[in-house]
Amino acid sequence: MAASTEYLPIAEHGLIGDLRTVALVGSDGTIDWYCCPAFDAPSVFASLLDAERGGCFELAAAVPARTKQFYFPDTNVLITRFFTEDGAGEVQDFMPVYDDVADGDEVADGAAESRRHRLIRRVLCVRGTVPFRTRVAPRFNYGADPHTLRTGTEDGLVVFDSGTQSLALTSTVPLECADGDARAEFKLSEGETAVFALDQVGDAVPPRGCAVAEAEREFAATVAYWRRWLSQSRYRGRWREMVHRSALTLKLLTYAPTGAIVAAPTTSLPERLGGERNWDYRYVWVRDAAFCVYALLRLGFTGEAAAFMRFLTRYISPGEEGPGDGASPSGPLQIMYGIDGRTDLPERELPHLEGHRGSAPVRVGNAAAGQLQLDIYGALIDSIYLYDKWAQPISSDQWDDVCALVNWVCDNWDQPDEGVWETRGGRRNFLYSRLMCWVAVERAVRMALRRGLPAELHRWQEARDTIYRRIMTRGWSAGRRAFAQYEDGDVLDAAVLMMPLAKFISPTDPKWLSTLDALTEDLVSDSLVYRYDPQASPDGLRGAEGTFSICSFWCVEALTRAGRIDEARLAFEKMLTYANHLGLYAEEISRTGEQQGNFPQAFTHLGLISAAFNLDRALG
Repeated sequence: MAASTEYLPIAEHGLIGDLRTVALVGSDGTIDWYCCPAFDAPSVFASLLDAERGGCFELAAAVPARTKQFYFPDTNVLITRFFTEDGAGEVQDFMPVYDDVADGDEVADGAAESRRHRLIRRVLCVRGTVPFRTRVAPRFNYGADPHTLRTGTEDGLVVFDSGTQSLALTSTVPLECADGDARAEFKLSEGETAVFALDQVGDAVPPRGCAVAEAEREFAATVAYWRRWLSQSRYRGRWREMVHRSALTLKLLTYAPTGAIVAAPTTSLPERLGGERNWDYRYVWVRDAAFCVYALLRLGFTGEAAAFMRFLTRYISPGEEGPGDGASPSGPLQIMYGIDGRTDLPERELPHLEGHRGSAPVRVGNAAAGQLQLDIYGALIDSIYLYDKWAQPISSDQWDDVCALVNWVCDNWDQPDEGVWETRGGRRNFLYSRLMCWVAVERAVRMALRRGLPAELHRWQEARDTIYRRIMTRGWSAGRRAFAQYEDGDVLDAAVLMMPLAKFISPTDPKWLSTLDALTEDLVSDSLVYRYDPQASPDGLRGAEGTFSICSFWCVEALTRAGRIDEARLAFEKMLTYANHLGLYAEEISRTGEQQGNFPQAFTHLGLISAAFNLDRALG
């Protein structure tokens, strides 16, 4: 195992992207995670998962320096500043967005150039003089494939070729090559600039240099793109900067060709250092993406919601065989899909990578794709309901799909499943799964009645009411005076915080207020919320985990809706202190306040948006 000092903490990173993929840039100037050309492609830089074998793109001051990192205002252009004894310099990292069209739309002029996946690193000296050094060390296919290196006919061009993928590095300063890597050392004086550009190249996309003037134009165009996008936001509340950073992050997690939204752009970042809770999140979780639609619609980003609806219509539907086959082990829908809509996501381990700070195994793919998680139907149909209500009416074909899904839910809601947290300890009758099945049927009933759409209303209403009674009787623990994690149990679970948010129960109902108090006593630590207690409810995995950030934001909303505004605002402000220096969140927070899990996580950022929106409204 490499020394832990070789790894930056998860939170010490910023994110850049081009709506196809992203790169993580450390606060030391190193790109230590980058998959090209798409989110779920094999990595070319992965030193975040193995400092020695993963590969990286280092770019930093060549002398001791203090560093600061920030986003160029209202954009996803990242600035890393280096302060030395003799001067100050900065690296501007960004990926040009050449087009932003969903699959099936017409591509504007320059379609060939839109296939270029370009990462630009623009180095400036802003005061005095600063010496810089760089090392570009790709390691293809998660560090498993060797590569060759060749230099171009002109200075400053190097091509790395693994046989299945080629990357071209162009530079405005001379490069030296050795052992498969490219290096450079150079000094800049005040006002001087150097540019590095990394492109995936092939027959359709040849290597092309990036001169200083071109980099300046690309910088301006990228800034303009992000500011133009963000200007659509309707949010004018108290926490505008954090809400807008969350919105920009959610947009970065969008795969423009299909409208898919990934849960996170990384794999195997540990939920606990040294533990085995390391998963691949570079896919479309129906649950996560549906909540994203809610958050984006709240802010006024109807285009993103429409793009995701196109993804749902094309890839996530019951299919010609129909969903009525109750014998299906995982329902008519999977819980997750590839960004291109594929369903085959086999999970495997990469034993040649040691994992972040020795946290093995490193996994790619996700076996949870085969689980039954009944809650996804509520999240999905709720997002369709919201889109139909706030954006534009859904089509007749989409309504047919909704009807098919609701009929399946009516037939299958009372099955045990793996639940929202994807436990690997066996199926149970989870309350949250029942809750979201109720949501699926209830929202469909609302749509049918509001628009006069054809539906088996008597059957749906009967199922809705039966689920409600089941939750209120078998989901309630008289001993704990709280709604429990699963039927006839007394273990608590933060997922039940969704009960008033989903409008299942009044936020001031005595049973709910008692539940909120019980959750606060058992699962809340200084405003941070644990999902559940693995000791009381074994999940089939070893080790503990940190607090789950979206649950903390759900708690803020529950407190807000219960009228406990001062508590809600204090909890929200505390949560903001756990963001990293750029306003980004991973999945969990450790006992010592460190970010844990895949980073940044869509679920957490959409939770922040929703909590801020509702708290703002309550404060008036």
